[in-house]
Amino acid sequence: MAHSFKLPDLGEGLTEGEVARWLVSEGAAVAEDDPLVEIQTDKATVEIPSPYEGTVLRILVAEGEVAPVGTVLVVIGEPGEDVSGEAPETSREGLAAERSPLPGHSRGARVAATPLVRRIAEELGVDLAAVVATGPGGRITEDDVRAAATASAPDGEGRREPLRGLRRVIAEHMTRAHAEVPAVTWVEECDFERVPLELLLASVVKACADSLAEFPELNARFDGDAIVYLDRYDLGVAVQTDPGLVVVVVRAVDGKTVEEVDAEIRRLAESARAGSLQPDEVRGSTFTVTSAGKLAGLFQTPIVNHPEVAILSIGRIGPRPVVREGEIVVRRTGTIAVSFDHRVVDGARAAEFGLDVIRRLEAR
Repeated sequence: MAHSFKLPDLGEGLTEGEVARWLVSEGAAVAEDDPLVEIQTDKATVEIPSPYEGTVLRILVAEGEVAPVGTVLVVIGEPGEDVSGEAPETSREGLAAERSPLPGHSRGARVAATPLVRRIAEELGVDLAAVVATGPGGRITEDDVRAAATASAPDGEGRREPLRGLRRVIAEHMTRAHAEVPAVTWVEECDFERVPLELLLASVVKACADSLAEFPELNARFDGDAIVYLDRYDLGVAVQTDPGLVVVVVRAVDGKTVEEVDAEIRRLAESARAGSLQPDEVRGSTFTVTSAGKLAGLFQTPIVNHPEVAILSIGRIGPRPVVREGEIVVRRTGTIAVSFDHRVVDGARAAEFGLDVIRRLEAR
């Protein structure tokens, strides 16, 4: 008997996920608990095992497609079993086919295409429901997709590349943060002469956690008509990976030494770049620290990592002339910038917080 596997509820209030990668193909045998599919959410990439044993009869959602929770992703059953009656009513492409009866596709019929062809269509920005099929049994071929892409491409407009995976998640997250958070940025210089550069990021993260204990409104959430003050110090750290920026979470920073924070940041960064982060390693941060190192520029105006209310960024650090006790001397200097949600944090308090972080770094 065939089983339809639906996208499960992955928690954290998530309502949809993107099929990042299929770990099986149509016609392949799969055992219960075998790796089935990788789902990209706005928090992490999650590997989902197969709940059934059998043969993969139909893959209904292609790689790169976003599907709501409850969507039928795949049908698993006995080899050769007829699953033509399996209705992919929550499949995006099934819905598209019903809405757009075009040449080569009858009304209500599912668009017939292999996962590879679906992936190519996603990459080229081609709507499969609008493609005339020339393959056997009304199946869309790769040539059909490429021909449709060529016919629809405007002259001189360059290459079209749909948002996928982490880049899509970043775009949605940043758009929401920018739209919902009335942010202001405060910037000040900091003397990093006493901070070991190999422990720079960890030192700043630790200093922030210690300062947040005295400025609780920056370690908070804006929740409708209330402010929720958090009593934990789980700090997010922005990590650059090939697909894009990922914010990993260092738990209980207030109870760790700088060296322990450094070791945890390095471990999480390695996992982020390897694509092996666990969901709880990117969830629930209370405040974020970001630094682009030598590429940072003098300072930045970072976007608050929603639903947090503040973020701190480290500007480029280098030897600069400064005045100390009436004398011009050279010090390893950089900037500290704090962007904050003005609904929750007043400008004076944000400045006091930033100065407190700087004081801790300069006093090391």
